[in-house]
Amino acid sequence: MTSLADPTPSHRRLRVYLDRQASSLGRYALEQTLFALIGWVPTIIGIGLRAVLYRLILQMQGWAGIEHGVRLRFADHIRLGPGAYLDQGVYLHACPAGIEIGAGTMVMYGAVLHVYNFRDLPHAGIRIGRDSLVGEYTVIRGQGGVDIGDRVYTSPFCQILAVDHVFDNPRRSFVEQGITAQGIAIEDDVWVGSGAIVTDGVRIGRGAVVAAGAVVTRDVPPHTVVAGVPARPVKTIDGMADASRTGTIYQALPEVSP
Repeated sequence: MTSLADPTPSHRRLRVYLDRQASSLGRYALEQTLFALIGWVPTIIGIGLRAVLYRLILQMQGWAGIEHGVRLRFADHIRLGPGAYLDQGVYLHACPAGIEIGAGTMVMYGAVLHVYNFRDLPHAGIRIGRDSLVGEYTVIRGQGGVDIGDRVYTSPFCQILAVDHVFDNPRRSFVEQGITAQGIAIEDDVWVGSGAIVTDGVRIGRGAVVAAGAVVTRDVPPHTVVAGVPARPVKTIDGMADASRTGTIYQALPEVSP
């Protein structure tokens, strides 16, 4: 029978915990103090307080909106552009290569952005460009590096996972066989549908669309719609109107000539 006893001394477990929360013990104390004092304050009052005082712990250009109940770890490695917005329940763990969220980008309720680099991986980090949207409960894991362009929208419950386990040897547990972390790039003007999964090593070209529920395991050419498991091209976006679309189109901006 497997023993439930943990042979690791308590002080070592505490050290590991603290090492995975902040850059130093002093930073941990400062960040947790601010979270306790103003991290819970709701309404526009709380947003205003955090816009001023969170500058002590993270890098903020201009004014960014941070709702109450947002969890930040390694906050000194988080960079928010002007007009960036973090909704309630968002979790950002920037250990230690950093998370950058561009101007006007919104990260919605329950989304998780986790660099999770405790193995000194060379390309870890998460960068999101301008005017993008990370949908509700989307998970982005940045061990191999995730680079997301401008005006990229992910719908709710997407997963963008720049890491993979090695499991070639049947005589060993996969947890002993290491990981790969190649990285993911999503170019400008991409729409990722609800529940889609983007796996490690993939590049999604500009203007592409990933259908809901698709699992992307290979590169997607620009201006291409992919769907299915694994995802395959089903349409090229060529400027022709979709004859099957019905109903009114709202809020379309006028086309500007190049």
